[in-house]
Amino acid sequence: MKISYELQLQLLCPATKAKLIKQGNYLFNKTNSDIRYPIINDIPILISDEKSLFSIEDFQNKVDTTWDLKPNKIKKIIRSLSPGIGLNVKAKKNYEKLNKLINANGKILVVGGSIKGEGMDVLYDNDLFEIVESDVSFGPNTRIISDAHDIPFLDETFDCVVVQAVLEHVLNPQRCVDEIHRVLKKSGLVYAETPFMQQVHMKQYDFTRFTHLGHRRLFRNFEEIEHAPLMGPGTALAWSYAHFIKSFTSSKSISYFLTIFVHVTSFFLKYFDYYLIDKPGSYDAASAFFFMGRKSDQTLSDRELIKGFKGMQ
Repeated sequence: MKISYELQLQLLCPATKAKLIKQGNYLFNKTNSDIRYPIINDIPILISDEKSLFSIEDFQNKVDTTWDLKPNKIKKIIRSLSPGIGLNVKAKKNYEKLNKLINANGKILVVGGSIKGEGMDVLYDNDLFEIVESDVSFGPNTRIISDAHDIPFLDETFDCVVVQAVLEHVLNPQRCVDEIHRVLKKSGLVYAETPFMQQVHMKQYDFTRFTHLGHRRLFRNFEEIEHAPLMGPGTALAWSYAHFIKSFTSSKSISYFLTIFVHVTSFFLKYFDYYLIDKPGSYDAASAFFFMGRKSDQTLSDRELIKGFKGMQ
């Protein structure tokens, strides 16, 4: 398998939370041998057919789930020719800070990590860390297939969990955050990036958005280190403009040309975020927020929560 032997011993059955035993190309539930999970190309498929939106069969048959495993060539060309309309102002700086906070020889779980997230190079360049990328899709970085609603690891396994642009795509974000809290060691770190003002992406696998305080409440069982806008109103405006223009057609071929048009005519809007990102208005109109915090045994009360409002008064 693509994870260390030490972490293999920490694996749990996502259906029952029982320990797992490796036999051949399967992981068997230690208390119920009728429950087993295949290992495909050294990647364990730890999905509960009864509890997850996905099924083990999806991965055995290499079905496209959240990502297109064989993306359209025209889309790839358009992406290469079109300037980006989003600007992640703080990711690189945030990961540099996180890199300094994580314990030496730390174990990091990246939820939704089939591809490397923006700004994460500093973590990958640190040879002292063991990084385990989990996802509900195969990808260049996938080490384990698992659903964030039932993370298949023992309590207090990881020093840090990264969940970048994922919580909008899960059915129950609070349950996923509670699972992150469970698998973190005492005072372990969490880093999350989650959208607020963004249109639907990843098609049918897109469910939720969060305001600044809504995002903070999601992580109410964590001590806040930093929590602020990540992508500002300029990016939010560019996204809105792009989707407004593209909403005039349902034709894929026309939409391809419109994508190039809207990107060329709106990419400059994102640069306003360098000026706007820390202003009160950004807390009301950001495209996305980030949260960095430590696992805590204290819960932020709702009365304390609303005192943290930083938007326009």
